[in-house]
Amino acid sequence: MTPDLPDVQAYSPDIKINLTRVGVENVKKLVEVARGGGKRPVVLVSDFHMFVDLPSDIKGANMSRNLEAMYEVLDKAVNSTVYDVEDLCSEVAKRLLDRHKYASTAEVGMKSDYMLMRKTPVMKIPCQEPAIIFVEARAFRTSGKKSGVRIKKILGAEITGMTTCPCAQELMREKAAEELAKMGMSKKDSNAFLDSIPLATHNQRGRGIISIEVENDAKVPLEKIMRIIEKSMSAKTYEILKRPDEAKIVEMAHRKPMFVEDCVREMAKRVVETFDYLPDDSIVTITQINEESIHQHNAVAERIASLGDLRRELMEGNTR
Repeated sequence: MTPDLPDVQAYSPDIKINLTRVGVENVKKLVEVARGGGKRPVVLVSDFHMFVDLPSDIKGANMSRNLEAMYEVLDKAVNSTVYDVEDLCSEVAKRLLDRHKYASTAEVGMKSDYMLMRKTPVMKIPCQEPAIIFVEARAFRTSGKKSGVRIKKILGAEITGMTTCPCAQELMREKAAEELAKMGMSKKDSNAFLDSIPLATHNQRGRGIISIEVENDAKVPLEKIMRIIEKSMSAKTYEILKRPDEAKIVEMAHRKPMFVEDCVREMAKRVVETFDYLPDDSIVTITQINEESIHQHNAVAERIASLGDLRRELMEGNTR
């Protein structure tokens, strides 16, 4: 008969300090997400992280229990229809609390590459553009009359697009106006000409990132977040562009020049309009990172706020 092996994790530690997060990360799994309308399911290659908090009197968390909880949920998902990855993470977080009775919080997150199916604006050539989606679920034990588990979810996406600089474009406009004046063109005709064509400026490859934190059963479709980011830059990017498409994209981008700050404000406005059903205490994080073409540095702008604060600011701005 094999003797019981010692459970070293349950020993009392020499230094008794609570730990906020203990667990594993970079756990790769395939996740199949079903879609309605007869569409093929989306298969995601995902990186998971899973954590629980650790009391001061326990030496270590049993890491294998984290993996067992995730495998159980994913195996169940293979045999059923899964539409929302946030529900998957929420279920794993609940199971972590079941497995780790000493823990008061559990956190499960996943990050995946996601392919956007697009057609170019002129030639309508099908192409794929990569995006990043990420989801996190945090489970909290509750006490009192409503004892149980409370869930907070964070859903977000990162999309790459193109921005053009308004400042440099205005400088080029002034230079072009001076040259047209030297050629004898009137100011009226010069302005009409300059308004009719997009003027040169420098470009950036921009990365827009939005995450929204909600509680319990509130729904935040990732597709809507991705559409908001796409529409909040000067133009989309495409893997394949024939010359008519290339000319169209350049024209579109230069007709909509945007600072990095403009992109964040545009995303904030669209978030408020799109998610009008979410409660005021939902937390929104919006970030734009522009990889400059004429500088070595990146330009960054960010806003972190509750939806209620954003709603009030936009309302006050419209009444001034």
